[in-house]
Amino acid sequence: MECCVEPAFWSGQDKQHAESFFDYFEQIIDFETKRADRAAGIDHYVTIGLEPKEANYPEMAERVMDRVPEYLDRDNVIGVGEIGLDQGTEEEEYAFRRQLRMAEERELPVIVHTPHTSKPEGTERIVEMIRDEDVTQERIVIDHNTENTIDITSQTDCWIGFTLYPGKIDDETAIDILEEYGTDKMLLNSAADWDPSDPLAVPKARDKMLDRGWDREEVRKVVFENPYEFFDQSPNFEYEEY
Repeated sequence: MECCVEPAFWSGQDKQHAESFFDYFEQIIDFETKRADRAAGIDHYVTIGLEPKEANYPEMAERVMDRVPEYLDRDNVIGVGEIGLDQGTEEEEYAFRRQLRMAEERELPVIVHTPHTSKPEGTERIVEMIRDEDVTQERIVIDHNTENTIDITSQTDCWIGFTLYPGKIDDETAIDILEEYGTDKMLLNSAADWDPSDPLAVPKARDKMLDRGWDREEVRKVVFENPYEFFDQSPNFEYEEY
């Protein structure tokens, strides 16, 4: 591995104070970036945002979002995310719209979280808000897709992400979808989470694609060229492809 992108996400327990977010943002921007370089020579980039689950604490969420812009100006911050919906509340929708506009103003990529429950309905609502805000869809990846959402997201100009992680989608199902829908604007990603997860899920999926007879260039497109092209839209993304 030469490069990775770490999104700000729910860390397993709801934060109680806005300052906890600021400490967390500093950790992934500064400490984790230095650690990745020191330990493995990896170029480490991050995206910053108030994820949807904790948008449901309005007073805290407002304080966090007031300061998100200053973190978006940091050198290795290349986008906004993950943002989106969890329970589909008014507070989540407000936070999603506000952060979409932040990204649009700065021409930054956006990582969008689709909900765990009522996923098709939540994904439809996300698409409605993206269209309503009239933001640049080509700079947005709608993530955590499944066989139940692909027909919704494929009708947009957004990129489409599949998280190879228990409870989201397994690699065989993701590959089946790619075989049916093609590889344009399709991304695979993995997790290093508190539940059973495999940070190497993407290279393992790559091997399975090759074993199933996929053309090597098409595999490279999904696992490297597409994510590179998506994140290369950020002015702060400086990783060189070759």
